[in-house]
Amino acid sequence: MRFENKSDATVSDARGNGVSRITQDTWRVGSTEMTSRFFLGTGLFPNPFVQNEAIAASGAEVLTFAIRRVDLESAEDDSILQHLEPGKFRFLPNTSGSRTAEEAVRIARLARASGLSDWIKVEISADGRTLLPDPIETLRATDILVREGFTVLPYISDDPVICRKLEEAGAAAIMPGGAPIGTGLGILNPYNIGLIVEEANVPVIVDAGLGTASDAALAMELGAAAILMNTPVAKAQDPVGMALAMKLAIEGGRLAYLSGRMGKKKYASASSRFDGFKVN
Repeated sequence: MRFENKSDATVSDARGNGVSRITQDTWRVGSTEMTSRFFLGTGLFPNPFVQNEAIAASGAEVLTFAIRRVDLESAEDDSILQHLEPGKFRFLPNTSGSRTAEEAVRIARLARASGLSDWIKVEISADGRTLLPDPIETLRATDILVREGFTVLPYISDDPVICRKLEEAGAAAIMPGGAPIGTGLGILNPYNIGLIVEEANVPVIVDAGLGTASDAALAMELGAAAILMNTPVAKAQDPVGMALAMKLAIEGGRLAYLSGRMGKKKYASASSRFDGFKVN
C-alpha cells in the first residue's frame, strides 16, 4: 500500500524488554489527516442516546449517513444530526438509494449546497435484493464529482480492476465491500481485498458485510487503511460494547499488519531448541 502513511514504532518498554509500541500512526484521505481508522454509520441505532454512546466508544472521527434520511432544508435541526456535538466530526454523506450516476450526482450537490460536507460516499445499487454496487454508474458518478471538486469515496465490489479504474478517475479512497451490505458474512474474498490493497495508491477502506470484531481485524491485517460499518454495531445486542470491540479489533489488526506476521509452514517446528538438553 503506497499512499501516505506515518508510523513511528519504538522497540522497548520501561524495562527494556523489546515490546513494540506504536506511538504515532496517522493517515490521510485527501488533505485530511486522521488518527481513528473507524468510520461509523449513524443509522439503525435503537435511540439517540445509544447512538452517541456507541460513537464515543468507537473513537470515530468520521460519521456517515444516507443523505435521503436527512432534512437538507434545515440540516442543523435534523433528527439525525442534532444529537451530535457540532464541529467534532467530519461527515461523510452517502448517496444510498441512487440507481444512476445522475441521481448520485444530484444528491451530492444538494448535500454540499446545504453545508453538510464536500466529502461524498458514492453508493449506487444495481439490484434491490443484493444491494451490490453498479460499477459502471459508480465510475461515471466518481468521474463527474471529482471534476466538480468533491472528495469522493466510492463504495464498490471487491473487484481489483474496477477499484483501479476508480482510483484513476480521482477517487480519494476506495471502499470495497467484504460482503453484501448488512449480511454480516465477513470478508468473503480475502484474496481480492489483498490485491486491491497491494495495487492501491490511495487508502482502501473496507465497507459493508462485516459482522464482528474478527472480521474487522482480518481486514486490517490484510492492509486496509480503515473500516466503515454501521449494522454490526447498531444491531448488536450491546451496541456500545460492540463499538468498543470493533475499535480494539481495528487497532489490533493494524498493529499486526505493521508488525509483520510470521510465515506459514506446512509442518510443526519447536519454539525451543533441544540441542544438548539432557535428562538424568
